[in-house]
Amino acid sequence: MINITLPDGSVKKFDAGVTPIDVAMSISEGLARNVISASFNGTTVETKTPLTTDGSLILYTWNDKEGKKAFWHSTSHVLAQALQEMYPGIKLTIGPAIDNGFYYDVDFGDQTITDKDFKAIEDRVLAISREKHEFKMRSASKAEALEFYKSENNPYKVELIENLEDGTITFCDHATFTDLCRGGHIPNTGIIKAVKIMSVAGAYWRGDEKNKQLTRVYGISFPKQKDLTEYLELLEEAKRRDHRKLGKELELFAFSSKVGQGLPLWLPKGAALRDRLEQFLKKAQKKAGYEQVVSPHIGQKELYVTSGHYAKYGADSFQPIHTPNEGEEFLLKPMNCPHHCEIYNTKPWSYKDLPKRYAEFGTVYRYEQSGELHGLTRVRGFTQDDAHIFCTPDQLDEEFKKVIDLVLYVFGSLGFENFSAQISLRDKEDREKYIGTEENWEKAENAIINAAKDKGLNTVVEYGEAAFYGPKLDFMVKDALGRQWQLGTIQVDYNLPERFDLTYKGADNELHRPVMIHRAPFGSMERFIAILLENTAGNFPLWLMPEQAIILSLSEKYENYAKKVLDLLENHEIRALIDNRNETIGKKIREAEVQKLPFMLIVGEEEEKNGTISVRRHGDAGKSNQTMSIEQFAALVEEEVNKTLKPFEV
Repeated sequence: MINITLPDGSVKKFDAGVTPIDVAMSISEGLARNVISASFNGTTVETKTPLTTDGSLILYTWNDKEGKKAFWHSTSHVLAQALQEMYPGIKLTIGPAIDNGFYYDVDFGDQTITDKDFKAIEDRVLAISREKHEFKMRSASKAEALEFYKSENNPYKVELIENLEDGTITFCDHATFTDLCRGGHIPNTGIIKAVKIMSVAGAYWRGDEKNKQLTRVYGISFPKQKDLTEYLELLEEAKRRDHRKLGKELELFAFSSKVGQGLPLWLPKGAALRDRLEQFLKKAQKKAGYEQVVSPHIGQKELYVTSGHYAKYGADSFQPIHTPNEGEEFLLKPMNCPHHCEIYNTKPWSYKDLPKRYAEFGTVYRYEQSGELHGLTRVRGFTQDDAHIFCTPDQLDEEFKKVIDLVLYVFGSLGFENFSAQISLRDKEDREKYIGTEENWEKAENAIINAAKDKGLNTVVEYGEAAFYGPKLDFMVKDALGRQWQLGTIQVDYNLPERFDLTYKGADNELHRPVMIHRAPFGSMERFIAILLENTAGNFPLWLMPEQAIILSLSEKYENYAKKVLDLLENHEIRALIDNRNETIGKKIREAEVQKLPFMLIVGEEEEKNGTISVRRHGDAGKSNQTMSIEQFAALVEEEVNKTLKPFEV
C-alpha cells in the first residue's frame, strides 16, 4: 500500500500502481470525468501513470492553469500529426503550450502555408481528435532516439537529443504519430472538441537569428465549441479596445520612425492625461510624507555596477555614452534606485530622521529587441512612478503596510477592482541569480508575507519571481476582458543599502543599515495608461478625462452663448471645448461619441433664452436629453467625480 496526500491535506491509502485517474474515481465519478492532467511530488505525470511510492498528488481539470497547459500541449501533438500528413517531408522541431494556446515550429522546406490553409488543417486536427487516440509515454535510449530521427532526416530533433542525457529521454505516441516529449498530456484526443489556427509567423531555430528561419504555427483549442466561440468574441473585443488603436483615435500618443522604435511621443491630450495622473499621485504622496526628488537621465557606469543593475541589465542596456575623457563611460539609467541611494547618502541621518521617502517620476531606458516592442506596454523609454523609502528595521512593517494602502487607493480611484497580490520570492533551488545574504533575504521575505497577511490581501506565492536584490509584492489586476496584468509593485531590499554603504545613527549612538522599500503603484506610466485604456475602452473615470464635456451649438447664431457656457464651466474647473463648426448637430454628436466625450452640451435658441444647457451623456443614444442650469450640471459632474476620486486617508 502507498499513501497519497491530496491538496486538502487528507491522506488516502491505495495499492501500489494506482493511477491519478483511479484516485480521481475514488473521490467522485464527476471528478474523474473532468481530470485531464496531474502532478505527483511536483512532477507532471500522465493520468494513467502508475504511482508506486508515497507522495503528494494534484489533479487538474480544464479550469486549472496546468490543465490548460496539458490540453494545449496535447493539441500541439495532434497539430504536428496533421501537418505531417498534409505536408509530407516537413521537419518538426518543438511545440509547447503558451499562455493562450500553443505553437509548433516547423521547417516546411519548399512548401508554404497561408491562412487559406487554416480551415483544412483545423478539420484534419478535429478528425484525428474524434478518433480518441490515447497519449502513451515511453522511454527510449539515446541511441534509439538518435537513430529514429536520423532515419527521418530531422537535424532539429537530433540536436535536441544530443543535448539530453541517456536515461532521461521519453517519447509520446498517439495514433501513428511519435514525438520527442517530456510528458504532460490529456488522457486521449477525444477531449479536443474545438480548434483554431490563429496565425503563422517566422521564428529562428532556438531563437538564434544565425540559425534557419522556421514557420511557427499558432493555434488554440477547447473542450467545447462554445468556449472557442466566446474566446474569438473576446479577441474581437480586445481588438476594439487595443490601446494602440484607441490612442490614435483619441489623439493621446504617437510613434515616429525618425524618433525611434519604442519611444512614444505624447500628444497634448495624452500629456494632459499623464499630468493628471502624476498630480493625483503626487497629492496622495504628499499626504503620506513623501518628498519629491529629481535625478539625471544618465549616470556613470560605476553607479550601476555598484547597484548590480549593470550585471542584470547590461546586455539589455543602450551602448555606453563615452565622454571626451578617456575611460569615462555613462549609461542611460535603467533604474532610479541607485540615484536615490546617492541622494540618501548626501548627509548623515539619525534614527529620528527616518523614514525618508523619496519619490520621483523618473524616466528610464532599456534596449528591448524590436520584435518585443508593443505599443506602450513594451517600450525603450518609460517613466516610473518610483519611490524609495529608507527606514529602520522596526519601521519596516508599518511602512510596507502604508504603501499597500496607497496602491489600493490608486486602484480604487481608477476602477481596478479585481486583483490579487502575488508574493514573489526567490527560486527554491537556483540562488545564484540573487545578491545578498540568506539572512537578509529571509527577513525581507517574511516582512512581505506578514504585511500581506495582516492587510487581508488575497495572495498567491510564486517562487523564482523575486527581483535580483529582493522579494516583491506584485499586484495582479484582471481587466474588463479577464486578462491578468501586473500593476504596481512593492519590494523589500536589504542589499542595496549594503552595496551603497547607507547608514543612520541609532539610539545606541552606533551606525546601522536602513532597510529600503522600492515601490511603484503605477509601475510605468506608459504601460499603466495602455492597460487603463484597454480596461475602460477609453472611457476613463470622469476626473481623468482629457475633456469632460463638449459644447455643441445648433448654429453659428449661438456661438456667443456657447463661449459664455464655456467660461462658466471653467469657473467650476470643468474641462470643456466648443464645436462650432458648420456641421449638422447629428454629425457633431456622432464625432463626440467616437471621441468618448462624457457629456455633450447642446445649446440653441431655448437654451440661450433660459440660460440652460441640454445635456446628453456618452453612450445614451435613444435617451432624452436633460435640460439643466450650469450650476446643476457642475453639481452633477462634482458628484460623479467624487464617486471614484476620494481623498487619500493617511
